[in-house]
Order: sequence, then structure tokens, then C-alpha cells
Amino acid sequence: MMFRISNNLVGILNFLTFLLSIPIVGGGIWLRNHGSSECEKFLDTPVIILGVFLMVVSLAGLVGACCRVSWLLWFYLLVMFLLIVVLFCFTIFAFVVTNKGAGEVLSGRGYKEYKLGDYSNWLQKRVTNTKNWNKVKSCLIDGKVCSEFSTKYANITVTQLYKENLNALQSGCCKPADECAFTYVNPTTWTAPAAPKSTNPDCTVWGNDPTTLCFNCDSCKAGLLDNIRNDWKKVAVINIIVLVFLIIVYSVGCCAFRNNRRDNSAYFSGWKQQA
Repeated sequence: MMFRISNNLVGILNFLTFLLSIPIVGGGIWLRNHGSSECEKFLDTPVIILGVFLMVVSLAGLVGACCRVSWLLWFYLLVMFLLIVVLFCFTIFAFVVTNKGAGEVLSGRGYKEYKLGDYSNWLQKRVTNTKNWNKVKSCLIDGKVCSEFSTKYANITVTQLYKENLNALQSGCCKPADECAFTYVNPTTWTAPAAPKSTNPDCTVWGNDPTTLCFNCDSCKAGLLDNIRNDWKKVAVINIIVLVFLIIVYSVGCCAFRNNRRDNSAYFSGWKQQA
């Protein structure tokens, strides 16, 4: 009875995982062939690798549990154990690198402004790398982050803009920092003062061209890190739930593996006695 419960449960779970892997692989192949931007194509290889990984592991678990192939089930359990360890380490790492950083509250403003130095050194190094940032910048431009911002607030005054609750990317990438003291024309067009009023390097990086704006500013990189920080904290919480689920599945798989060995031992013992 125990064999039926544990092996069948592992088989069912891995069959569902195998079905899930099919659209993941298909989605990765579609992105590779039809991706319209570098941002979309950047995701194709990780998606395909994830789909193939799930497919191989789920097949090993399915065949190992249902056909009593102990070595396949052992391989499945080994991969599951490594996955649990990696996920646990990543969860701890995510909490560590996201424990620093927050937007600066400004008096009389509905939004916050973001400083790159407020975030963890590890995250800073990721965005200050020119190659990495060029890819991210391409994604931000392709994603029309500032184009939609400009359209949404096209007909408001600067006083009204100051009261808006802008998100981190809009505040950091689509407008100059308040301390630059630029003159407002529209949400994405500002005139620099004749004499610089701030030593903030972002003030000299700003450009009114829709593909320039503040995409090369430290404030834009900080705005992205603030989004990543918030997203990683959510992911870390989800990872804890996934870890609990994986540990339960791993425990059931261990029962199935033990039952496979017991069943195989009984089979060979009976065969030897007959011989």
C-alpha cells in the first residue's frame, strides 16, 4: 500500500511538471524566432534551459517511480536535493543583498528620488557594468517606460507633476533630479540652467532626446535596483513556500526510492530461490 501511495504520488507530480515544461520550452523557442527586441531575445536561452531541465528531471522521476527504475529515481532525488540546497542559498542571498536601499523622501513631493550608493555593493556592480546596463537600457526604452510616462502626464503643470506618486523608474529615468533645478517644459523635456546649480553628475547626463533622458543617470540605475529589491523580497518569500513544497516532494520521493529497493530485493531474492 505504501508503495502505491508514494510512487503514484511522485508519478503524478512529475507528470504534471512534464506537461508544464512543454509550453515553457515552446515559449523559449518562440522568443528566439520571433523576439522583436534584444530584451525579448535575451530571455530565450534561460527559458529554454529551464524547460528542458524540468522535462528531463520530471521524466526521470516519472519513469523511476512508476516503472520502479531505482537508478533513475536516485538521479531524480539527487537533482531535487541539489535544487533544494541552491534554492535555500539563493533565498538567503536575496535577503542579504536587498537589506539596504530606499528612496529619499522629498519635502512637497509625491515621489521619492533614488541614490545608487544606498544599495548593496553587489547590486551596484551589476548595473554599473557598461555591458549589462546597455542591455537593461535597451529593455527600458523598448518597454516604453518614459514614453508612457510622457503621454500620461503630458497636459499637467510642473506643480501638478511634483504631487504625482511616480514609481522608481519614472522618477529615476524619465525626469532630472530636483537638485539640478532644470526648468520644466513638459514631463520629459527640461531646460538646463545657464550655470550649474548642483554637482550631481546626473545633471550633465540628462538629455531631452526620448532615447537619452536620464537612462544613463545613476538615479535611473538606482530606480531599477529599487524595483529589483522589492521584487526579490517577494521572490524570497515565494521561495520559502516552494522550499517547503520541494522538501515534502523530496521526502515522498525518498519513500518511493526505498520501496523500489525493497521491491527489487524481494524480486531478486525470489528469483534466486527459484534458481
